[in-house]
Amino acid sequence: MQTFRTVLNRGVLAVTGLALLAAGVWLAAADPALAARLPARLPAPSADRTFLSPARLLDLRTSAWWTPTAMAASAALTALGALWCARQFHGGGRPLLALPAPGAAVRARALEEALARDAAALDGVDRCRARVIAGHGTITVRLHLWLQPGTTPDAVLPGVDRVLGRAGTAAAPHRVRSRVRLSARSHQVPHVR
Repeated sequence: MQTFRTVLNRGVLAVTGLALLAAGVWLAAADPALAARLPARLPAPSADRTFLSPARLLDLRTSAWWTPTAMAASAALTALGALWCARQFHGGGRPLLALPAPGAAVRARALEEALARDAAALDGVDRCRARVIAGHGTITVRLHLWLQPGTTPDAVLPGVDRVLGRAGTAAAPHRVRSRVRLSARSHQVPHVR
């Protein structure tokens, strides 16, 4: 689901960018002062080739359908844009995750805390932050581990695999996907002045 959202966002940004670029080029080409400085192979715009001439715009404004249509289209585009922006900040809810036992459930936040505590207890891990995102039949677990100085990822990954295996067993009806990010803490060398 996150990949689809990323592709959708990039697609919307690309289409918006191309539309704004086309509008900017059209506006620049429509200015007669700029048209004289354009290369010879580009046709110079003229008053009869504009998208909306002043007479045509006045004719549209006197039509009964123009104002309500323009207002409705503007409101709809604004509402769609606001909804899209609001959805960008929605990172998944914190629902109760159903467990295999009848009537049993666990809060996603409690699972996050347990995973972070277990992963932080591993040798070589300084601290850990966990995030659990519940989807339709899947749970995405994101772990961000800060390693102690001198610890290699190879020394930590088997323990992380065991922690994630226990999480997959605990959330049995759900399929668990995981993403692990490792960060190394730099050696704090005192500077002499």
